[in-house]
Amino acid sequence: MEQSNKEAAYLKYPAETHIYFLDMFEKLIAIEPISLIPSAEKELHNFAKEVVLHQDIPIDINDIINRIGDADAVLLSYTTTLTKEVMERCKNLRYIGMCCSLYSPESANVDINYAQQRGIVVTGIRDYGDEGVVEYVVSELVRCLHGFGTNLDGTQVIPWNNIPEEITGLNCGIVGLGKLGGMIADALCFFGANINYFSRSEKEDATKKGYQFLPLPKLMELSDIVICSLNKNTVLLHKEEFEKLGNHKILFNVGLSPAWDMTSFEQWLNDGRNLCFCDSLGALGNDRLLSHPNVRCMNVSAGRTRQAFERLSQKVIQNLSEYNG
Repeated sequence: MEQSNKEAAYLKYPAETHIYFLDMFEKLIAIEPISLIPSAEKELHNFAKEVVLHQDIPIDINDIINRIGDADAVLLSYTTTLTKEVMERCKNLRYIGMCCSLYSPESANVDINYAQQRGIVVTGIRDYGDEGVVEYVVSELVRCLHGFGTNLDGTQVIPWNNIPEEITGLNCGIVGLGKLGGMIADALCFFGANINYFSRSEKEDATKKGYQFLPLPKLMELSDIVICSLNKNTVLLHKEEFEKLGNHKILFNVGLSPAWDMTSFEQWLNDGRNLCFCDSLGALGNDRLLSHPNVRCMNVSAGRTRQAFERLSQKVIQNLSEYNG
């Protein structure tokens, strides 16, 4: 009797990899660059009879649909959206692997609710690029307080309060004390900052560390520096919050989208005594603001490090290996 493709694949690989072939995909497509390390890309072939890895971002919905075609498994990063319409037209889909952060259906770039209706399994990953973002916040804050480095015009950076200062004693407000927000709080606390935070609820572990839970308006009022670490598409800073924050203040946003409504933010930003740091354009929200004199945006994700790609790859492969279709 002729062997099936699955049986042939099962026999081809050593015993330790057999778990991968219990429900092998017919075709696995990465519809855009997904930032896996080379060894992980190679390992993808353990999960499907055919693997195609696209190295550019789809230009439109038709391009997405054409790339998926008759595939039953799809991988994507954060730069492309899989809508209900895409899934309706790709009838064979049974697995979608998000090679990016998945915190909630509302913030995901996949229509998870529709996928669930169709019985399509959606997996995502978390906490793979946080360490680099923490380093970014500490680095930029130290440069700002001390006056390290030079401006774009070659002039020396002036210390924030006209004299070099430490983080010690700085009143820091963390908006969103999830995994990343908590790591930033711990790092700044290590350097002697006073930590207040606003989150959906008070956190027992944070209280034990001496971090104070405050209503958002009060947190803004008491902070010298505010760091927003929120889920994508979560907007908490409006006119009242910026009025409470006042001027001669520093604002960081390390989320994937703006934490503010743009009108209120720009009114606050236009006061020459204020400064906003964002690592990515997504966090800033508008490329028009890249040239604003009170904006410091690197226009690159601080979390995209060698170590982050290794963690991302490990988690993507783990999700595939645990899938049981």
